[in-house]
Formats: sequence, C-alpha cells, structure tokens
Amino acid sequence: MTNPDRISRDPDDVIVLVESGNFIEQGFVIKKITLRLFVERNDAKLGNYSLITSLVETDRGEVEMIYDEGFRGEDALGRAAGFLMNNLGLSSIILRSVITLQSKN
Repeated sequence: MTNPDRISRDPDDVIVLVESGNFIEQGFVIKKITLRLFVERNDAKLGNYSLITSLVETDRGEVEMIYDEGFRGEDALGRAAGFLMNNLGLSSIILRSVITLQSKN
C-alpha cells in the first residue's frame, strides 16, 4: 500500500474468497484470500467512493494490495468478488502477492 492510512481502520465489509490453507504457489502456502471494502466518502450523486483491497495470507507473511477503487455503485465488493471468482482473477492476485513477498526476502 502506498498510503497505509487508507486502511488503518477496520474494513466496512469483507468477503473471504479462499480459506483452505493448503494451496501452494511457488513454495508459499496460501492460507486465506479476502477482499476488503473501505468506504472513503459519499457523494450525493455518485454514491460511495469504495477502496477495495485484496489481502493474501501465506505461511511466510501477508500482502494487502489495492484491487479497485472509485465510485462503483451498490454491492461493489460483491461484484468484485464475483468477477474474481469467474474470470481467473484469483491467480493474478496470488501471483502478484507471491512476487511481492519474494522481493521482500
């Protein structure tokens, strides 16, 4: 996260995408993948400004990255989760997270 203050509070909503704890990618055990919603503000015309992050927890650390943000309308988190689950988006999130964790070592 380039600005960790944006996620320094409890999220407004969370959806767990994976919680098996036995998926392995490049030697990392993927324990849990969640999408987290932070509503940052509300506009009378546009609605909520949503920050959606992905949080990937592994046996060697966790990574939280911005997945999407903007005025995304109602059920922004549910629609983002549906898109990820139906369009190979999980692999992208997992690979980005593993690359980030590898670069820290």
